Amino acid sequence: MLKKILLGLVVIIAIFLAVVAFQPANFNVTRTTTIAAPVSAVFGQVNDFHNWPNWSPWAKLDPAMKDSYDGPVSGTGAHYQWSGDSKVGKGAMTITESRANELVRIKLEFIEPFAAVNTADFAFKSEGNQTTVTWSMYGENNFLSKAMCLFVSMDKMVGGDFEKGLAQMKSTSEAAAKK
Repeated sequence: MLKKILLGLVVIIAIFLAVVAFQPANFNVTRTTTIAAPVSAVFGQVNDFHNWPNWSPWAKLDPAMKDSYDGPVSGTGAHYQWSGDSKVGKGAMTITESRANELVRIKLEFIEPFAAVNTADFAFKSEGNQTTVTWSMYGENNFLSKAMCLFVSMDKMVGGDFEKGLAQMKSTSEAAAKK
């Protein structure tokens, strides 16, 4: 009887491991909004990490969060580190590519609660007196993230945060444009 239970358990674990192994190797989360402000103003919100507290969906989750900035104030090479509670974790961002009013690419390094390295892109497109912003994050799914995605996708984990961040960026940028 015990052998049958153990054998059944081994079979269930093997099936679970096989299902996890066949999950997608990569993920991509993307959200877009249109902002009634010049592209240069919206681009500046992203290209300078010092502006992120104005719109980042994670900035106000932990008022005691410690952060620091290194390198140039903005653009390629600008670096930001944070360390906070379990809601925000610990990590760092570095702007790896910055093309004025077009693109900001960021190396996003999560240290806690889970280690991961991903890429975040912000693409900007001027459309008259409006700017379309597309925020994407993509990367590889390691075994643990593949297992987690069986229960909740990366899109569901952070997509809503992207929507909040873009809404706050829209509000901040449009208010500044009216001044």
